[in-house]
Amino acid sequence: MADGTMVMGSGAATSPAPRRVGSLKKLGRRRATTALLLCAPLILLVISLKIYPTFYAVFLSLLDRKMNEFVGLDNYIFLLSRPSFQLVIFQSCLFALTAVMLKALIGFILAHLMHNIRGRNQRIWRGLLLVPWVIPLSLSTLTWWWLFDPSYSALNWTLEWLGFDPIPFLGTTWNARIAVIAVNTWFGAPFFMIMYLAALKSVPEQLYEAAAIDGASAWQKLIYITLPMMRNIILITVLYSLIVTFADFDIVRILTNGGPQDSTHLFATYAFTVGIQSGNIPRGASVSLFMLPVLATLAFFVLRDVLKRSKEIST
Repeated sequence: MADGTMVMGSGAATSPAPRRVGSLKKLGRRRATTALLLCAPLILLVISLKIYPTFYAVFLSLLDRKMNEFVGLDNYIFLLSRPSFQLVIFQSCLFALTAVMLKALIGFILAHLMHNIRGRNQRIWRGLLLVPWVIPLSLSTLTWWWLFDPSYSALNWTLEWLGFDPIPFLGTTWNARIAVIAVNTWFGAPFFMIMYLAALKSVPEQLYEAAAIDGASAWQKLIYITLPMMRNIILITVLYSLIVTFADFDIVRILTNGGPQDSTHLFATYAFTVGIQSGNIPRGASVSLFMLPVLATLAFFVLRDVLKRSKEIST
């Protein structure tokens, strides 16, 4: 009797548990539904402004110039046979890879300098260094165009005042390429700085203290602590910047307009020239989508590595 009472009592004590689990599941579903409804306007905006235009551009790139006949990959094959487009591929890769490496390196150095500044001074310097990234790119590029202008260049005026010959910053091929890369680096380095600074602040100080006790040098701390802890942020920022830099339009359009002699054209500016100015919209769409498979594949592998590493850290 006593045993039966104990058994009944224990069953009564454990019976609310399934109810609790069921109520928690219902609450979770309700929250997920609410989150989906709240995100629905943003999802619709992304679909209407990003996904639909991308698929429509792919469709256009498979048509002829009059956009009434399907030609398959003929536009891409024609572009690959053109020396001018081969030059665009070289210039775009040179521009994107060089600019991203410089932005990542400068941003990494600035982030470490900011990390070592304490208190109010860090906020002041951080705000000042973010100014190039905050200013609209078109306005800042116009300022740089005035600095590089062959007739009224402030830089050339300074060089002549110091006794040096003026430099045609935008008048020769490699000078123009270097100028375009320099402006893009000046604009994008603060983004890397603020991302890397946030990553540095998330690294536990105990790791550096333990390494210092073991006699590790500053270089060893960087290689074995800082870089592994920042790996995910570095990969994501480099991937994002690489995609954005390949699609850069404002800097080249304002500074050089693709010149001299089409030696600074990128995919975006060349697509504008071919598709809008020359009236061949399908071929312009082909130019703009040329790097899509490469960048999509790169994004897939990078994001897969980041997710895999995040799961390893969490487990």
